[in-house]
Amino acid sequence: MKRIVLWLLAAALTAFGQVQPTPPGASGKDVVDRLLDRIVERERAFMASMKTRSPLVETYIQEALPTPAGEVPASDALPNKDHYFLGRIHLGETLVYDSLVEHTDPAPKQSSRLAIFHVGSKTQPVTFLPRGFAQMAFIDLTGFNRKNYKFDYVRREFLGDVRCLVFDVSPLNPVEPGRFTGRIWVEDQDDLIVRFDGIYLQPPPTKGVPPERYFHFDSWRVNVAPGIWAPAQIYVEEAGDLAKGPNAVPRFKAQTRLWDYAAAPANKLDELTSILVDQSSEVKDQASAPDASPLESQRSWERQAEENILSRLQKGGLLAPPGPVDDVLNTVVNNLIVSANLNVEAHCRVLLTSPVETFSVGHTIVISRGLIDVLPDEVSLALVLAAELSHIALGHQTPTMFAFHNQTMLSDAALLQKFHFERTPPEMAAAGKKTIEIMKVSPYQKTANAGIFLKVLATRIPALPRLLAANLGNQVANPNALAALAEFATTAPALEEGKIEQIAALPLGSRVKLDPWNNQIALVKARPLALLSAREKMPFEVTPFALHLTKIEPPNLSKDSPRQ
Repeated sequence: MKRIVLWLLAAALTAFGQVQPTPPGASGKDVVDRLLDRIVERERAFMASMKTRSPLVETYIQEALPTPAGEVPASDALPNKDHYFLGRIHLGETLVYDSLVEHTDPAPKQSSRLAIFHVGSKTQPVTFLPRGFAQMAFIDLTGFNRKNYKFDYVRREFLGDVRCLVFDVSPLNPVEPGRFTGRIWVEDQDDLIVRFDGIYLQPPPTKGVPPERYFHFDSWRVNVAPGIWAPAQIYVEEAGDLAKGPNAVPRFKAQTRLWDYAAAPANKLDELTSILVDQSSEVKDQASAPDASPLESQRSWERQAEENILSRLQKGGLLAPPGPVDDVLNTVVNNLIVSANLNVEAHCRVLLTSPVETFSVGHTIVISRGLIDVLPDEVSLALVLAAELSHIALGHQTPTMFAFHNQTMLSDAALLQKFHFERTPPEMAAAGKKTIEIMKVSPYQKTANAGIFLKVLATRIPALPRLLAANLGNQVANPNALAALAEFATTAPALEEGKIEQIAALPLGSRVKLDPWNNQIALVKARPLALLSAREKMPFEVTPFALHLTKIEPPNLSKDSPRQ
């Protein structure tokens, strides 16, 4: 049987141009051996290329814990606890994780291993280790080769537009901890691994040390430039066995996203080089230009603070570059400005993180990717944008200390510690009144769904505090914010989560997709599906990934850089 499988694989590879026709005297095994050697070599080259990059890594976890009576939850139990991590990774001799944000339970002393989980005694909490979730971007950090692994061919399969060869992979030493066991998908032209799912072998228990666990995961890479595939999204899920008591694995789901690969110190030096070789232009006499009035100087100072903040957030990989999603948001804001006859200018930018938040900086409204994802319709989007537009209309200022450039010369970790743009309760109350005025004269006056969104948002505060906690700005689920918009909730229909027709909020990832190379975002173009049950609505929930992979062909130009 094994000979038949090898012969079929060799024939398929030859037929599809994957390898040259088998030379006289060569066996199907020789063809397959050459293929497997190339797969291993390509993965080794991928690991080497990752050492030149330091992407951002965001992990969001939702747990389903036992009921107060201690019973195991049903298979469709709602998440009632969450955790959030944001950091950067550096791949050297080992994987280094630099934490930027941790919103989770207090943790005991962390292990030096790359496990992602501790289970302690009844008095010691479960601890998720974000470095372990980042590890899932790599099949094996120390030894993915044919000396450590065996490969069993399964079939050919398309992942979107990319044709793949599928292999089951398992360690030759079945008790060596940390080795990967599962399935890999190999793009069949360049022999690059584009997806893998499975689990790492568990470390053996150590007496007197809390047990460590690895979990099942599904890791996807996307083609960001010709010949370059980058880890992008990872889904983790464990069913758990809560009946085993305090040392059991909890039932949970998690999403990990990676981006900001293209950030490199050389970029600005290249830009400087291009400036230095520009032809000098004629200097014109501007002596006749009018002097700036004190009011113009003040406005210029405020704009400088705004530009410094936005520039630093984008440089840190937290703010998406301007793009087509901004255009959609700006259309809604312009509709609000025109209909309310507001004498202001405002435009929008998108924060790339998942926590549900908004804030305004000068005349810029910033809304998080996670919030855009979960909003059910355009009216709900208009409501949250109107709330921030109200701060601009009322003249609520951005701290002008950031006009000094040294105030934004910060590390990424210090950036998230120093940048806070949440509004005070009096400002929230005033903006709430202004929001009602704006919405009443806007094209978005049918606010029933927006009110239902506010209601379901309030119900999730106890269960999902980390998703609803702001990293930089205003917590949309803040009691003050909800109180300011209470009129929309009180006039909305009753919240009926068991009603299939009522969509109060969407799952995470419903609206925005992110290019991990250059941080550009676009709207998801998914076909609508009819719901089969109310459980499929999944408001604010983590879901698996099913990416439609595409391949970027090399440009015709002789010289080009990734993702022009």
